[in-house]
Amino acid sequence: MRDPAPAKLPPDDERHRRAIIWTAAGLIALPLAALAWNFTAAAPTEAADKARPAGMVWIPGGEFTMGDDKSDEMHKEERPGHRVKVGAFWMDETEVTNTQFARFVEATGYVTEAEKDLDPRTFPNAPSPELLKGGSLVFKHTQGVNPLQCGAGDLPWWRFTVGANWRHPEGPGSEIKDRARHPVLCLTYKDAQAYAKWAGKRLPTEAEWEFAARGGLADKKYVWGDVERPAGKILCNHWQGKFPATDTGEDGFKYVAPVKSFPANGYGLYDMAGNVWEMCDDWYGPEWYGRSPKDNPAGPVIGHDPEGTGYGQHVIRGGSWLCDEGYCFRYRATARQGLDTLTSTNHAGFRCVADPVAPASK
Repeated sequence: MRDPAPAKLPPDDERHRRAIIWTAAGLIALPLAALAWNFTAAAPTEAADKARPAGMVWIPGGEFTMGDDKSDEMHKEERPGHRVKVGAFWMDETEVTNTQFARFVEATGYVTEAEKDLDPRTFPNAPSPELLKGGSLVFKHTQGVNPLQCGAGDLPWWRFTVGANWRHPEGPGSEIKDRARHPVLCLTYKDAQAYAKWAGKRLPTEAEWEFAARGGLADKKYVWGDVERPAGKILCNHWQGKFPATDTGEDGFKYVAPVKSFPANGYGLYDMAGNVWEMCDDWYGPEWYGRSPKDNPAGPVIGHDPEGTGYGQHVIRGGSWLCDEGYCFRYRATARQGLDTLTSTNHAGFRCVADPVAPASK
């Protein structure tokens, strides 16, 4: 089966406006699956080790089984398990932080999508003038809601907030001056791509991300092993309590945590589970695994578009501080979902990868 031809994409402003209106359906879902995979790995060469970029770790590449044949109909996007090979690459050891993104903005003058107002002349029929203002989706604790009874387009804990952006991730009045080591938030895929290009890097493919997240472990449900809480210890930042009303903060955090707050995986990567979702370069296709090529797969040619907005979704991986065991069990290694390309939220960020430098010719 061939992928459908890419849809004609509307102008950026219209896509942004639609993203606001549709509010990123499917930001939190309910998958529960297990992953089985094998890999082959090699230690970095001496030359590669000497060329180590600052703040990055070597991912040796190899072959593994991506996906899960045992996932049920609610989580069929994780089916089927399929063999995948990825090459070696470098990966940021942490999610991109506020400090790192601020350097990019200072150097380039870049203005993120959430900081831009839309032109009302372009959208004379906008449902509300407020939706033309710059802003982002922000999580709000919500009482009296059973999330399992909410449809994909009815998630009352997400609210478009005027003035919410990477500098003010909960909206006007919130600041990042004491959050230098927190992951940068309220960015779109376009914003993440702009940073990566400036840094001389790129976003990881979904296959690269999952291989790296495993840290060299085989046949494990989590990036640290088979048991969610070994010896009762919580190993990533996620929700404890009754979602979306109360997070008890048993893991030490009730919001996004500073990077490196939890142990690294076997490759030295931090926060590959929980904290914030991480954007991948691939378009998101819920049925893509059934036709994915084996060698360095790069995703379908256009993203899944459940709301008919015309631009599609990109893959996000790893889960976030909002994931819990009951409603959104997505800090597992196989969990995957899509995020509308021009939608920004305060629970999604990214990290970058870089390809090895080719050896000098003799």
